[in-house]
Amino acid sequence: MKYLKSLLYSLPALCLLFSSVSFAAKADPDWDAFVKKYGRYAQKKLKNKGIPGAALSIVSTNNSDYIHTMGVTKTRNGQKVNKHTRFRLASVSKTFAGSLSAKLANEGLLKLDKAVSDYITEFKGTVYQDDLKVFHLLSHASGLVPNAYDNLIESRMDYPSIVEKLLSVKPICKPGECYGYQNVMFSLIGNVILQSSGKSYAQWLRETIFAPLKMSDASLGFESMVQDENYALPHVRGTKRWYSAKLKKNYYKVGPAAGVNASASDMAIWLKAQLGQYPDVLSLDTLAKQTRPYTHTKKEMHRRVWKKHLNEAYYGLGWRVYNYADETLYYHSGWVQGYRSDVVVFPHLNVGFSLIVNAETGVINELTTEFIDRLLEYKRGKKI
Repeated sequence: MKYLKSLLYSLPALCLLFSSVSFAAKADPDWDAFVKKYGRYAQKKLKNKGIPGAALSIVSTNNSDYIHTMGVTKTRNGQKVNKHTRFRLASVSKTFAGSLSAKLANEGLLKLDKAVSDYITEFKGTVYQDDLKVFHLLSHASGLVPNAYDNLIESRMDYPSIVEKLLSVKPICKPGECYGYQNVMFSLIGNVILQSSGKSYAQWLRETIFAPLKMSDASLGFESMVQDENYALPHVRGTKRWYSAKLKKNYYKVGPAAGVNASASDMAIWLKAQLGQYPDVLSLDTLAKQTRPYTHTKKEMHRRVWKKHLNEAYYGLGWRVYNYADETLYYHSGWVQGYRSDVVVFPHLNVGFSLIVNAETGVINELTTEFIDRLLEYKRGKKI
């Protein structure tokens, strides 16, 4: 019954996505005014909070992309943020892992329902041997306590050593029975991909996602982030203002979970790919597979800024799947020292939204919610 409910929940989005790709629609003459008004609102809100820099990308399959960059890469002697300035995506990186895994599964290079122990020998003879499947990694349903050993990501310990410690942790439930958000366990998808295909996660991402989509600024890892001066430094809040901080390598250890860097230009392309505009890269079957709601995430129902309108909350493969005011949304947020990011895909409305800032600020929650509410009211012609 739960599977049937999940399947029915995802089918309307797939059907509407299919129609959006198959049939051309007229441009909306009021769209530019709508997004520009929101852009001015966002800029004013961010300026009032003293946020150093931000990159906003809004796409609609029937209209021109809207890319609006704000502020500077660092508070002192920084350069202006432009559409090619790289930001850390933090956990929005998980959307790339989900899409890539779904793509490889569709191409027969990976089996999502196969035991992780069949790919990673260290799992043989453990409590996870038969029950932990590949899709459990990507949908945060491994059975581990939430954020298991994230504290060690902040340490000098290398990733293989953290995983070794992870294997000794007693699960709080069987895989698939409870939700527990992970970074270390999630990133094992990189090991699975290497064992199943003989190619690294980074190579697959570069060759089958970034290159064919022409995401020219996107990359994985610390070295590529700092390859030139056009990247946004992280910022932390002091007593009276924001201060530039050192870009840390720690969370780059968990590349699939938190290692992607991208610009506003890249994110506009990524959003269009999620809306089915690049079927040679991400097919409709792939998009449907990654957004099947695998894991029920009840705690999300209590998010302060969303709980009034959030009706259902699930996790797919690297994507959150929400019913918000009777609209299907695919969503993810990211947070790592000095950065925040949000991405929202509206499959029925053929719209995508991304906002990245180089500061640890909660204002991004308000800005994303405001966009969602404004868009639904704009499309429906009434208050939600």
